Amino acid sequence: MKVVIAPDSFKESLSAPEVAAAIARGWASVFPDAELVQKPMADGGEGTVDAVLAATGGERREARVLGPLGESVQAHWGWLGEGRAIIEMAAASGLHLVTPSARDATRTSSFGTGELIRQALDAGATRIILGLGGSATNDGGAGLLSALGLRLLDEDGVPLPGGGAALARLARIDASGLDPRLAGVEFEVAADVDNPLCGDKGASQVFGPQKGASPEQVTLLDAALGHYARVVATQLGADHSLYPGVGAAGGLGFAARAFLGARFCPGIELVAELAGLAEAVRDADLVVTGEGRLDAQSLHGKTPVGVARIAGAAGVPVIALAGSLGEGYQRLRDAGIEAAFSLVPGPMALERAMACAAVELQARSAEIARLWALAARR
Repeated sequence: MKVVIAPDSFKESLSAPEVAAAIARGWASVFPDAELVQKPMADGGEGTVDAVLAATGGERREARVLGPLGESVQAHWGWLGEGRAIIEMAAASGLHLVTPSARDATRTSSFGTGELIRQALDAGATRIILGLGGSATNDGGAGLLSALGLRLLDEDGVPLPGGGAALARLARIDASGLDPRLAGVEFEVAADVDNPLCGDKGASQVFGPQKGASPEQVTLLDAALGHYARVVATQLGADHSLYPGVGAAGGLGFAARAFLGARFCPGIELVAELAGLAEAVRDADLVVTGEGRLDAQSLHGKTPVGVARIAGAAGVPVIALAGSLGEGYQRLRDAGIEAAFSLVPGPMALERAMACAAVELQARSAEIARLWALAARR
């Protein structure tokens, strides 16, 4: 029998490769001769690079860059060979890099993500996959563009400081110093949201509060991004601010589309393509997926539903494992997930559940495998 194991990470607990390995151990304890194909997945956010590298055998590369508040941080990106690189902005500009007490969405910058792009260019990249998600920033990708040579100037011709609030003073953009190598690079953005840049569903209103923005700062940031978009539209002759997904990662999607010509794609689809998931499931008997929490929100671009879509096209059944099952998880059956199981065996503190995730994943996988074996005998 062949089982394809294609989960996302369990946030703050296990990476996608660790989740896949735990599921495989449980299944192998019941079916030691089964072909267990591990294809760790991600949707563009934190863990995307590691998931792709685990599935493709690519090379992880380390880099010291500027973090969200200008401090030096250790980040990473992935080299896939043949001119392909993968970068997750969370590695350099992620919310996890800023302690809760220091979070300030008016000041945080995506400059470090631009530094990672420069490193990929130095390596000879001609195709860069940029994963968006888990950001600490609300700067419309201005920091990223600055790292690549673009100058954002106030009315006196002075470069703006980092952060989204400063964009309210933007008067002119000088693109003469933009790295010329960018013209020869195909950019693809992997994101799991479809928010525009501004407004009620924009980057500031929807995601600003979790990055430390007060209600007053949310209003300020939304106005600053709106002004930024108008200046860009005037200089480029096109308004990109309403395109679905440009509000991802604090508006970094806007910079990627307007200045890098990026193509947008659901994160899970890009990761699945790189990992060869469709080919792997073609002759499989079963696909096992999962993530930290499954609920009705999982229908909106999350990994398990993306995996189920690919498996369904091949006529292969899908089951899912999750740290918890939330309200509306039953709706996932309409998306092709035949059954879903929670790891938690009983009442348990969140900290303990997260610490025991690998053990419980293995145990639950073994129980499901036993049920599969029982059904096969009938």
